[in-house]
Amino acid sequence: MKGFITVTLASIFIAGTAWAQSYRLPDCHSASHDNLLANQGNAGISVENTGKYLEELFNEEEEPEFDIYTEGWDSKRVNCYSEASVPQSATIDVSKFSMPHPGYITSPYGYRSRFRRMHKGVDLKLNIGDTVRAAFDGRVRIRNFERAGYGNYLVLRHTNDLETVYGHLSAFIVEEGQYVKAGDPIGLGGNTGRSTGPHLHFETRYMGYAINPCAIFDFANQTTHTDTYTFDKRTYQKARNYDPSANSAYARQYLKDNPNKPYTKTTASSTTRSSSATYRVRKGDSLSKIASRNGTTVAKLCKLNGLSTSSKLQVGQRLRLR
Repeated sequence: MKGFITVTLASIFIAGTAWAQSYRLPDCHSASHDNLLANQGNAGISVENTGKYLEELFNEEEEPEFDIYTEGWDSKRVNCYSEASVPQSATIDVSKFSMPHPGYITSPYGYRSRFRRMHKGVDLKLNIGDTVRAAFDGRVRIRNFERAGYGNYLVLRHTNDLETVYGHLSAFIVEEGQYVKAGDPIGLGGNTGRSTGPHLHFETRYMGYAINPCAIFDFANQTTHTDTYTFDKRTYQKARNYDPSANSAYARQYLKDNPNKPYTKTTASSTTRSSSATYRVRKGDSLSKIASRNGTTVAKLCKLNGLSTSSKLQVGQRLRLR
């Protein structure tokens, strides 16, 4: 992490929903991870210009990464399902989850006619040094570097039979074989490999099949669509509740809530979490966002403040954190 690249996003795309859902967060992270800093880099985008970027979809589309499961890699190591019999459909529990990063989608899942190749994940907005987290409980299966594609990347095998891929990292926080819980920090955002600017390439897979992450996650509302996801060989490439305007609105709010500032290197002993016992609700806040920023859980916030997971928050409202 010797520096960063300033990037202007000329295209923003989304799959999400316009309706609110119950938010969930995993159990508290271990003490060693609680002090991890998510550095903020200058992405070169002003809030005032966001609308312009949202209107210019795919004018400067990033080139998709090579598929690490099929192209140029030993399939016995990466795609260990090549000889497996994959069922036509399967129901997968996704109720205990964490968003890998709160950034909005800058490039969607799908076929790229320009490059004659599938983009088998979604790209999420982040800055170099931002914390990337495990989407579900599981074990690190692969920690590797691929210069012509994913750069520094991780493959996690989860207890719900899914695998997730995290690409273009600037640094690893976990080792191969290490067990992690949903929400544990696993790496830092970066711009390594085949990348034109800092972002997280995120994939969700079932027995080698690259599922559209927007079939499982509602990125605009930072949650999953439902508690279970039904994998089907006929529909796994499709998003659920497709709504471009939801991503546009979330992108604007994200940039307001996360103002850009110069990237500075920090140490694991530093901390940015508030030590305050209370928190004042700001525009765009949700229980999950507040819990994540302050090292607690939605369940604890609800218990301390007499709320339910569906309670509506008011701007200026004071919440007890501990």
